[in-house]
Amino acid sequence: MLQSMDEGSRPAAHTQPIDTMTFEQALIALEEIVQQLERGDVPLDQSIELYERGEQLRGACQKRLDAAQARIEKIVANADGAPTGTAPLDGGN
Repeated sequence: MLQSMDEGSRPAAHTQPIDTMTFEQALIALEEIVQQLERGDVPLDQSIELYERGEQLRGACQKRLDAAQARIEKIVANADGAPTGTAPLDGGN
């Protein structure tokens, strides 16, 4: 299980601007939101706010994953180690 960060040294996951979070921080914050919503002990209005924040975090994580995949696709080498172009990471067309 992922552990919460030290709240004394960093902003709380629910208030820290998403664009300042690392991928790992965003993923931890998203996991915390999912756990809160799964417990079902959060009032409806707060649940809606948590869900919205979760969607923003999910989108930010997906954007970073897509960017990482695009960078990896740029690195393709032939048998001699020379770059030959790009290819999808998953081997697709």
